[in-house]
Amino acid sequence: MQKFGEFIVNHRRLIIIICLLLLIPSIIGIKATKINYDILSYLPDTVDTVKGQNILTDEFGVGSYSIVIIDNKMKDKDILKMEDKIKEIDAVDKVISKSDILGTSIPEEMLPDDVKEAINKDGTIPILVTFKTGMAAGETLDAIDDLRDIVGDSCKVSGISATSDDIRILLDQEMSVYVVVASIFCIIVLMIALDSYGVPLIILGGIGIAILYNMGTNIVLGQISYITKAIATVLQLGVTMDFSIFLYHSYQRQKEILGDKNKAMATAIKETLVSIVGSSTTTIAGFLALCTMSLTLGTDIGLVMAKGVLIGVITTVTLLPSLLLAFDKVIEKTKHKELLPEFKKFTNFIVNHYKAMIVVFLLLLAPAIYGNNNVKVYYNLNKSLPDTLQSVSANKELQEKFNMVSTQMVLVNKDMKADIAKQMINEIKDLDGVDGVIGLQELLGDNISKEMIPDDILSIFENDKYQLLIINSTYENATDESNALIQKVNEIVSKYDENAIMAGEGPLMNDLVKIADHDFNSVNVTSAVVIFVIMIFVFKSISLPVILIAVIEFAIFANMSFTSYFGTVIPFIASIVIGTIQLGATVDYAILMTNKYVKNRKDGLVPKEAMRLSLQDSIKSVIVSAFCFFAATCGVSLFSNIEMIGSICTLISRGAIISMVVVLTILPACLILCDRVICKTTKGLVRK
Repeated sequence: MQKFGEFIVNHRRLIIIICLLLLIPSIIGIKATKINYDILSYLPDTVDTVKGQNILTDEFGVGSYSIVIIDNKMKDKDILKMEDKIKEIDAVDKVISKSDILGTSIPEEMLPDDVKEAINKDGTIPILVTFKTGMAAGETLDAIDDLRDIVGDSCKVSGISATSDDIRILLDQEMSVYVVVASIFCIIVLMIALDSYGVPLIILGGIGIAILYNMGTNIVLGQISYITKAIATVLQLGVTMDFSIFLYHSYQRQKEILGDKNKAMATAIKETLVSIVGSSTTTIAGFLALCTMSLTLGTDIGLVMAKGVLIGVITTVTLLPSLLLAFDKVIEKTKHKELLPEFKKFTNFIVNHYKAMIVVFLLLLAPAIYGNNNVKVYYNLNKSLPDTLQSVSANKELQEKFNMVSTQMVLVNKDMKADIAKQMINEIKDLDGVDGVIGLQELLGDNISKEMIPDDILSIFENDKYQLLIINSTYENATDESNALIQKVNEIVSKYDENAIMAGEGPLMNDLVKIADHDFNSVNVTSAVVIFVIMIFVFKSISLPVILIAVIEFAIFANMSFTSYFGTVIPFIASIVIGTIQLGATVDYAILMTNKYVKNRKDGLVPKEAMRLSLQDSIKSVIVSAFCFFAATCGVSLFSNIEMIGSICTLISRGAIISMVVVLTILPACLILCDRVICKTTKGLVRK
């Protein structure tokens, strides 16, 4: 390790040059990495609704579509001209309007009432635009932009693809704000916490380069979700800040001891590498636990963040030492008195009143568990978006004028007899929450023959294997009512065709609810078990991992209970990932203090004195780490207009502070109280 440190010191200029050159492929990688704006695409391929969605996309061409709401003041000839322009967009497959359905041979009066209402209501005309590519594919989103340019402000574009495009535009506008605010907040914290005004800028420069490496190497994954894109930068900044602070403190300490900056840095690199490898392992393990989620969004976030932590470790012991040595004169010239106090009174209070801390812990435990178990979440992703978005406004107009709140699609056998199909459709129509059903049989009615229907329309409702039913529901997606309706529809269609498949946004959301509920329980258990096993090897103890995980889990419960008691409803993904992220990112605080406590006990200090010294040595590091994590993420929660992203960062930033408070108050009390058990179950620790 010492030789590695000496190598870095001796080749610092070369390392800086190489690191700067590596920014070129990183930036290219960032530009080339695709961003996925469709959360539903992360459902497992084995789910029947996903299979149905693939059939809709590949065979019917309606897996990806938008509805253009035409102003009733537009003349028919202008609408036809608009349709022709829309058809010229590269990714557009079909454009279906009233004129396409009627063609030249069908009078409007001959159409069934359901169909007439669907194509013209109160003078407002919807035009269905289907796309050749997926709901949130880049080509589809570009087509939405072109579509909006063509239809202008007088018409509105609705649908998942339009919503995804709005998210893309909004996120592109906000990303720079997230980074700037996080950087400013972190600089403020570091300038207060460290003894030089120059060091925060150097540290942020090193971490910034590591972040660019991480985001650039995402190209090997092919694509990442927009949620990952939004939170990965600030998360990596907050999580890996500890490593940089540790290196700087070690470097300053070794300079005082050795007097030579090169020797001091070589030794500091060795000390840092030994220390942060252990702490980063638990953090990486926490993020990788997200990969066990059935919803593969977890894999997306987990891999990117685990990779980011690993890259952060590498740059901390290579690039950052080189930068600190290169700017050593600047650091010395900008030194100032440390502004953080010594916290001796706080330390003495916690140690002397450890029994009171245990009582507080026990009193808060039940409310924390209850609050955690009663957090309300929502699954309808549109609720996480501001009402000012064009797509949200368009979707509301569809609801108000056409009663189109949500849509379910059913694929049944093409050879199903007409009378049987009508009987099935009538059963579905009788269900509460169903506003209408459109299928080939409904389109034909009693007056229209199949031969009168244009081929473009027929191809939407029938192919050589399936016929398609489109069910218009008055229930919002991902609600109990909607999920119950989907279950009833599924039971009905299964009676008539045991191979029938449900698809569309509603059924996909229904499966999302089921999978997310399973993931919530499994991923938290997995992360706790993995980190528990790692800590057994780190501490060579059975009891210490139990105590540490219990303390951090209490902090997680307390964090979630704030959400519950304040009546906040959060997006489902926030509730799933927060436990793993908070555990993996903040358990380091507990490990740092516990390591010092075990060392002091081995050195012969009694429990109270060992904890007094451990708390005194750890408190500044824990406070600075927690506030840097808070600073990096709270800006996103304050400025994000995408509630899903804002909610995740609110929970993370609040969780960092809660974990800090718990580690500095409850953990010392637990370690002192359980000292006898700890000594009996920890290798090399004998109670004296």
